[in-house]
Amino acid sequence: MSHRQPATPEHLRVLISRQQIEARLDELAAQIDDDYAKSERLVCVGVLKGSIFFLVDLMKRLKTPAVVDFFQTSSYGSGTKSGELRVRKDVDMSLRGQDVLLIEDIVDTGYTLRTVLDLLRFRGARSVRLCALLDKKEAREVEVPIDYCGFRIANEFVVGYGLDYNERYRNLDFIAVYEGPTE
Repeated sequence: MSHRQPATPEHLRVLISRQQIEARLDELAAQIDDDYAKSERLVCVGVLKGSIFFLVDLMKRLKTPAVVDFFQTSSYGSGTKSGELRVRKDVDMSLRGQDVLLIEDIVDTGYTLRTVLDLLRFRGARSVRLCALLDKKEAREVEVPIDYCGFRIANEFVVGYGLDYNERYRNLDFIAVYEGPTE
């Protein structure tokens, strides 16, 4: 079976190559392993759906004993700022007394992540840190500390490596700026 990547559609501009992602994953894993060297177990919580590729590839590189769980939210209302955040899928394990690493695909406005980080802390985690593949700082409206950041990017709409446009392009092994038509 061939593992051939589909050709890049002309409305996608490659921003971060697979090779760049691989190299950065190695660096992030080494930094996380150093920081959690004394931890008995790290709970990696992936924010669905976008973080899945990043989470899997990062966890394969970790030497720190780790378990995985997932969290999913959605916003209701006329925008992220004024909308109400709903938990669609909550973590299954208790986080009390645990070292938690929240793994997210992209940090933009910060509203959702601030709420999720506060919730994880409220549940009694010993520590809560954020690992984000992408930081879109120009879009930030609420400060969110990113402990482990893959790449800082401009305020552009990106797809690939878990990120999507209407559920498309998640399976690309690179990150691209979407410059195509909007539906």
